[in-house]
Amino acid sequence: MAKIDLSTIRNIGIAAHIDAGKTTTTERILFYTGRKHRLGEVHEGAATMDWMEQERERGITITSAATTCHWGDSLINIIDTPGHVDFTVEVERSMRVLDGAVSVFCAVGGVEPQSETVWRQADKYHVPRVAFINKMDRVGADFASVVGEMRERLGARAIPIQMPIGVEDGFVGMVDLVNFKAIVYSDDLGQDYKHADVPPQLMEEAAAAREAMIEFLADFDDELMALFLDGGEIPVEMIKRVLRKSTISLDIVPVLCGSAFKNKGVQPLLDAVVEYLPSPVDLPPLYGSDPDDPEKSVLVAPDEDAPFAALAFKIMVDPFVGRLAFCRVYSGRITNGSTVYNVTTRKRERVGRILRMHANKREEMESATAGMIVAIPGLKQVRTGDTICSESEPVMLENLVFPEPVIDLSVEPMSKADQIKLAKGLEALSEEDPTFRVSVSEESGQTIIAGMGELHLDIIVDRLKREFNVEVKVGRPQVAYREAVRTPSRAQGKFVRQSGGHGQYGDVVLELEPLEGHTGYEWVDKIIGGTIPKQFIPAAQKGVEEAMNNGILGGYPVIGVRVSIVDGSYHDVDSSDMAFRIAGSMAFKEAMRQASPVLMEPVMSVEVVMPEEYMGDVIGDLSSRRGKVEGMGVRANARVVKSFVPLSEMFGYATDLRSKTSGRASYTMTFDHYEEVSQDIADKLLKR
Repeated sequence: MAKIDLSTIRNIGIAAHIDAGKTTTTERILFYTGRKHRLGEVHEGAATMDWMEQERERGITITSAATTCHWGDSLINIIDTPGHVDFTVEVERSMRVLDGAVSVFCAVGGVEPQSETVWRQADKYHVPRVAFINKMDRVGADFASVVGEMRERLGARAIPIQMPIGVEDGFVGMVDLVNFKAIVYSDDLGQDYKHADVPPQLMEEAAAAREAMIEFLADFDDELMALFLDGGEIPVEMIKRVLRKSTISLDIVPVLCGSAFKNKGVQPLLDAVVEYLPSPVDLPPLYGSDPDDPEKSVLVAPDEDAPFAALAFKIMVDPFVGRLAFCRVYSGRITNGSTVYNVTTRKRERVGRILRMHANKREEMESATAGMIVAIPGLKQVRTGDTICSESEPVMLENLVFPEPVIDLSVEPMSKADQIKLAKGLEALSEEDPTFRVSVSEESGQTIIAGMGELHLDIIVDRLKREFNVEVKVGRPQVAYREAVRTPSRAQGKFVRQSGGHGQYGDVVLELEPLEGHTGYEWVDKIIGGTIPKQFIPAAQKGVEEAMNNGILGGYPVIGVRVSIVDGSYHDVDSSDMAFRIAGSMAFKEAMRQASPVLMEPVMSVEVVMPEEYMGDVIGDLSSRRGKVEGMGVRANARVVKSFVPLSEMFGYATDLRSKTSGRASYTMTFDHYEEVSQDIADKLLKR
C-alpha cells in the first residue's frame, strides 16, 4: 500500500448548539464532495448522518457519526456531533481525537448555551476551530452581532474572513476578504457560483473589513506587521500563511458565513477547512506515558513507520457487524490479521477486519495508518478510553474523563422471560455510553439506570424496546443526590476478631475535611514512622472509597471530601488487607457522623428564550421551582432568562413551559453544581 501524505488529512468535527444546522451542513459537505448524490434533509428524516430511527423521528442528532470524503487533494474525516446537552459525552470523546473543528452558530440565535459547552470542550482538548455562521437567510440574521457574541461570551479572537452579501431573503453570497472577491450563488442547489468583483455598494465596507482583518493578523506575525505599517500591498499567500499558523496555534478563530439549508457557503467552508485547519503533522508533539512508569513520557509520532498506537474513543453495537471499537490511529500502521496489545487490560487481541465508516455504512480496508479514524469489529476486551498499541513498544495515551449522571430511573421487564434480554441490552448500552450507568438497588432489588437527563434515559428505554425487544416498566425519575461534610473531623476505626488460629486486626485513624465547592475527593497519606505498614494503606483507602459509595444520611455517594490517614496500629500476625479495609470503612463512617454531614442536590443552569410578553410568567414559574434568576438579556427579537434551578424541580418543565407560552418558548438545561439541600426538604427526603 502506498504511503499516505499525512499533510493532506483533516480530522474535523462539526459541533454546535442544538438546531444550529450541524447535520444539514455535514449533509451539504457530503453532497458537494461527491460522497452522496442527493441532498438529505433533517426535517424529512432523510439525513445520512442521522441514521438512528430515534434521530430521524425527533430531528436531532443523538450519537456522533463518522464519515470520510475528499476535497481537492485532501482527505477529510468528519464527525457530526450532537447538540443536545444530554448527549454531551459524544462531543467530549470526539473532541479528544479530532485535530480541528467547525463550530456552527445560528445567525439569529447567536451563541447559545450548548455553543458555550462545546466551545469549552474544544478549548479543553486544544482543538483549533473555524466558525461558520449559518442560517444567514433567516429573518433576524445578524452576522456582526454573532461575531460580537463570540468575542464577548466565548472569549474567542473571532476574525471574519468573509462578510455576507445581503441578509435574510436577500442573502446571495459572501465577500471573500482574503482574496477580496465576491462569491455569488445563482442556483438552488448551490453548485453554480462565480467569483466576481466586490459589488460597488459594498466596496467601502469590504475594504474596511479586510483592513481590520489584516491589522488583527499583524499581531501574530512580524513580517506581516512590517508590511502593514509600511502601507505596502500584502500578498494573499502571506495572509493565508498567517491565518493558518494563528488558527493552529489557537490564537484566532476565522469566521465564515452561509446558509447550509439554502446551499450557500459550504464550498468556501471546505476550502477554509483545508487551508486553515491542521493535519496530524501540524499539531504539537503528542506524548503518552510508559505503562510501567507513569512518570516517564513517550513520544507518539504521527508517522506510519513509528510503533503502532491508537485510542479507542467510542464503542458501538452494530446490528450487522456486532461490537465496533472506533479508534483514532496516532502513530504506526495496523493491518488485517495483526495482533494489538490493550495497555489498559494488558491483553492481546487480534484484528480481523478494519472498517471505514460512513454513518452506519461500512467500507472494508486492508490497513489503517497514523492520522486515520477507523472502526475495528471483534475487539472484545476494549472499552472507551483504552489504548491499543504494539506490544513490543507499549504506550498509554491520556484517557477520557466523563461527567457523572444526574438523573435515575428504575426499570423492570414486563415478564420474567425478558430478564436476561434486559440485562444484555443494558450491558451493551452502558458499554457504548460511559455516561449511562446501571446498578441494582440494595434496598429494593430494582435495576436503576442513570443518565444525563430525561431525554437521554427516554432514548435508552426506546432503544431497549427496538434493538433488544425488551418492554420495560419505568419508575418515576429520581434525582442523583449526594452527601458532603461541613466541618473537619477525626475518628478511629478498629477491627479486631479472634476466633482461634489467625485473627483479624486493623486499626486506622482518619481526618476528614470538606473540599471547596463540594466537588471531588482526595486521599492523603500522612502516616509517619511506619505505624501502619505501606502494604496495608491501599486496603484502608479501598475501604474508605467503598464507604463513600453509601453515605450515612440516605445512602447517597459522598462528594467533596479530603480524607487523610494519619495514624493507626497493626499486629505482626493478625493484620491483613481485609482487616484494614474494614477498619478504613468504619473510621470513615464514624468521622462523617462527626463532620456535620449534609445532603447535596444537583442544580441546573437553565436558560429560557421566549417572546417578551411571557417573561413575567416564566420568571414566576422558575421562582416557584426554587430557581434563582441570574440574569436577563435580549437575543434577536426574543428575551432570555438565565437561572439556577434544582433538578428535582425541573421534571415535566417542558410541558409546563409549553402551556404557559403557547409553545413559543424554548429552554436548555445543563448541570452546573451541587448545592446544600435546605433542612426541611432534607427531612422530607430522608423520611421517604
